[in-house]
Amino acid sequence: MMQAPIPLEEAQARLLALAAPLPVERVDMGSALGRYLAEPLLARRTQPACDLSAMDGYAVPPGDLTGPWQVVGESAAGHPSPTPAAPGRAIRISTGAVMPPGAGAVILQEDLRRDSDRITLIGTAPSPEHKHIRREGMDFSAGDEVLAAGARIGPAQLALAIAAGYNHLGVRRLPRVAVIDSGDELASDCEACALHQIPASNGAMLAALAASLPCRISPLGPVPDDLDALARALDAAADADVVVTSGGASVGDHDLIRPALEAWGAEIDFWRIAIKPGKPLLVARRERPGGGRQVVLGLPGNPVSSHVTAFLFLLPLLRALSGASLAVPRTIPARLAAPLPAGGRRREFLRGRWDDQGEAAHRQQDSGALSSLATSNVLIDRPIDAPPAAAGDEVPIYLLETGGMA
Repeated sequence: MMQAPIPLEEAQARLLALAAPLPVERVDMGSALGRYLAEPLLARRTQPACDLSAMDGYAVPPGDLTGPWQVVGESAAGHPSPTPAAPGRAIRISTGAVMPPGAGAVILQEDLRRDSDRITLIGTAPSPEHKHIRREGMDFSAGDEVLAAGARIGPAQLALAIAAGYNHLGVRRLPRVAVIDSGDELASDCEACALHQIPASNGAMLAALAASLPCRISPLGPVPDDLDALARALDAAADADVVVTSGGASVGDHDLIRPALEAWGAEIDFWRIAIKPGKPLLVARRERPGGGRQVVLGLPGNPVSSHVTAFLFLLPLLRALSGASLAVPRTIPARLAAPLPAGGRRREFLRGRWDDQGEAAHRQQDSGALSSLATSNVLIDRPIDAPPAAAGDEVPIYLLETGGMA
């Protein structure tokens, strides 16, 4: 009996339930970018480690804010002053420099007039007096959790980890991804494509999508509609954590992915989801003879369907395997620049373009139309039986260029 299509969120939850995070490894900072922390990051040092000046000016004792003062030393970044501040005695100080002993305020240089070694107040003293001081521990203190487990290491997180005292980080092993696009109609050379063929673009597209996250990718296609050829491709993917197929997951006479997977020892978890495009999605799992689980994603062959389902399923799966705290893409609200017709009996994901005029859906929504996909930067999420929407109405969208993790 054919399984009824299941809702998107249920399908995503069932997929991610198969995705145990991969083993932990420690990598240097050059290899950590884009990876996900496997453990909370606790600061090994305090930042700032002592009180620093936030501005260029003169450091004076607390309460001594009217002057005049005698300049008796200088504190520069990386070169603290050994001379203390005292009543009537000021220390020239630069941004980022250590506050001298006895100093409790920094008066901005533009609020002062200097004549030789004597300065007088001509502007406004700081209020409160510590206004221009970065206190010890202002950013974080030793022992503070500065990043949670599952946080993705971007440029700012990398800088924070280094500032917290780390040269190496614990992250999950890179997922190994095998990409198999199948179909007798696929031409491996797009410059030598016969009329009855189409260029094999899905494999490259899916590999590129996966490469937006750190992982190891093995392209294994295109593969003809032949059980023996599919068996060889699957055997070549024996070490992959994720096997992604494109095409052959539907119900036609030449759709051989299901029998090929079953012969390989994979167990179908679910098949068909209640979305458009992308209904004939298949999820399976295979327990390796030597231990460890492989997850199989059988994506539709139509390029837009393949892209949309990879966005909604492959990328979340790779994030989950990598230990991400947030794996599933999130929508943000946007205003329509043009009206939308009523929705249908399936949840729809419409290609669209979001700019300073708002969000507008492409007129061409056929699941084989790559041109409208390539010029889209969002997917519009339309619920089942959605009523017509007018220009200016708010709709949920996924940002394609960020993998939906806005």
